Amino acid sequence: MTEPQKRPLPVRVRRHTDGIPMNDLFRSDPARPARDLPKVPGRTEDGHARPVAPPEAPAPSLNLPRRPPPADPDLAERPGPSVPGWVAVLTGLTALAGAAAALWRARPPRAVELPPWQWAALACCAVVAVVSFGGLTRGRTGSAWVLSLFGRYRGSVRRTGLVWISPFVLRRRIDVRLRHWRSEPIAVVDAEGSALRVVVLVVWSVRDTARALLAVDDHLGYLREQVEAATARVLSQLPADAFRGGAPTLRNAEAVGDALTRMLAAECRPVGIAVFSAQPTRIEYAPEVAAAMRRRQIAVLDAKHRDSVLTGVIDAVDDTVTRLTTRGLVELDDFERQALVKDLTVAFYTRSGGPAEPNQE
Repeated sequence: MTEPQKRPLPVRVRRHTDGIPMNDLFRSDPARPARDLPKVPGRTEDGHARPVAPPEAPAPSLNLPRRPPPADPDLAERPGPSVPGWVAVLTGLTALAGAAAALWRARPPRAVELPPWQWAALACCAVVAVVSFGGLTRGRTGSAWVLSLFGRYRGSVRRTGLVWISPFVLRRRIDVRLRHWRSEPIAVVDAEGSALRVVVLVVWSVRDTARALLAVDDHLGYLREQVEAATARVLSQLPADAFRGGAPTLRNAEAVGDALTRMLAAECRPVGIAVFSAQPTRIEYAPEVAAAMRRRQIAVLDAKHRDSVLTGVIDAVDDTVTRLTTRGLVELDDFERQALVKDLTVAFYTRSGGPAEPNQE
């Protein structure tokens, strides 16, 4: 009897399809048994050092508690001394009428016959008329008067229309309407140190006129500086893009806006400013790093595409081989099965959108 011919060992050929080693997909080769290597702690079965996964860092949070600056408890808005304008007009007209009557009685040649108290009454009427008409002013909708006397706060007047305020106090007008402010591009860095340019839209109004005008030198300048500081602090907690996994990023505009609004409202409350909304309208990389980050984003998208295509190809190959064998169309041993799987994987990957081989000129 002749000896059965031994099947030659398969020659392992390193195949490439645009950088994808196909032989690495099929490690279990029954024609070549694996060597029995002694197991060493910290190493794999083939003797190589076992990779140690770095510890996962806790996901940063946008909950940023911080103690706001203290507010002066004695400095708070309160109603200032004022009366409706029609009362002052009526008082002034009455004083003018009394002065006119006194002057009528003091007309020549009986002017010397008036007693001193009548001359005093005439002077009082003149003073009352001057004060009544001199304190008239116009209260506008969306603005308020802040009153002070000898440097001390005396109250605020939010009346509209014709109103009388004492002419002996210092009056300063302040806008209390709902306002919005769009910042210039603010230079910040994210959690990974990438330079960013951020534009923030702030919706705010003056809640306490006394603190807004007297607690700080310039409440508008204070708001702008706090917007820049809060934006830099909030955006430094997260990366702009998650290139590794689905970690939270600055692309979640709602979460970033809520954190920025809370921080800015706490910082501006001691100066009488109410912040209703602070939303980043544009977050983009700085010009000096924009090109590099764009290439990095494209590489990540390409890697995700490759992974999805390869997953679909492997599922298609598995389904094809399973159908062929279960229906009895072909009978394959382990060697033939591996060869068929390799050929189908290359063919399906090329047809499913995988990168083609570059043309050799």
